[in-house]
Amino acid sequence: MTELKPIKEGKVREIYDNGDSLIMVATDRISCFDVILNNKITKKGTVLTQMSKFWFDMTKDILPNHMISVDVNDMPEFFRQEKFDGNSMLCRKLRMLPIECIVRGYITGSGWASYKENGTVCGIKLPEGLKESDKLPEPIYTPSTKAEIGDHDENISYEQSIEVLEKEFPGKGEEYATKLRDCTIALYKKCAEYALSKGIIIADTKFEFGLDEEGNVVIGDEMLTPDSSRFWPKEGYEPGHSQPSFDKQFARDWLKANPDNNWTLPKDIADKTIEGYLHSYEMLTGKPLEK
Repeated sequence: MTELKPIKEGKVREIYDNGDSLIMVATDRISCFDVILNNKITKKGTVLTQMSKFWFDMTKDILPNHMISVDVNDMPEFFRQEKFDGNSMLCRKLRMLPIECIVRGYITGSGWASYKENGTVCGIKLPEGLKESDKLPEPIYTPSTKAEIGDHDENISYEQSIEVLEKEFPGKGEEYATKLRDCTIALYKKCAEYALSKGIIIADTKFEFGLDEEGNVVIGDEMLTPDSSRFWPKEGYEPGHSQPSFDKQFARDWLKANPDNNWTLPKDIADKTIEGYLHSYEMLTGKPLEK
């Protein structure tokens, strides 16, 4: 069996070239504040891959996505090992667009900090009198640029996103920027409404898109996972303070409260983090994680 090496390693994902397709492996690594922690979070990669599959299947009516299969039997022999089973996705190759498409349905995190300061989030003026964790009257689109590992993404306006895209795709900037914004909001609205019916509030999330060979916009990367979104339990939700969550916030809060952490979570915090991931997967899909 030929040993394969990833062509690209992100904070969490490893990408392998498979000729006319890619294999994206979600590892059990966890990153907070753009730093990869020393811990592995067992089963985390499988949750990310299977949850992305769930949403990709649900949103095909809005936009196609890059997923071909999550069955390792459809992949080269190298991937038919236990460590790849469940957390690997065979994907179409895309030319990725240089924008992170962030949508916020509730005011929290950096958005709340910015609003307290000047009443705006990423330059978008919001109504006065909002409380922390309030639902926004309408979801807002706040794109950012993509940073290399170790750097921070930079928030940009919708107008700036046209410029960024125009630079890479002359004559297409406005068309792509509009499509990204409209698809981001449409995907969020459909999935947030579904999630709410299952007891989960999706406070915010980010999408990444690419172009296929015909130049169509396609959803790439991951979709609506606890890594790329803030998931809150609907039960007990009350604006006015931060909310408990099913995502990495638990790990982030511990790291903030323990500044000499050496980027290592204690076992109980790591265990509680994966519990949140698994619980949100069950609530959303209606079944426990199989792998």
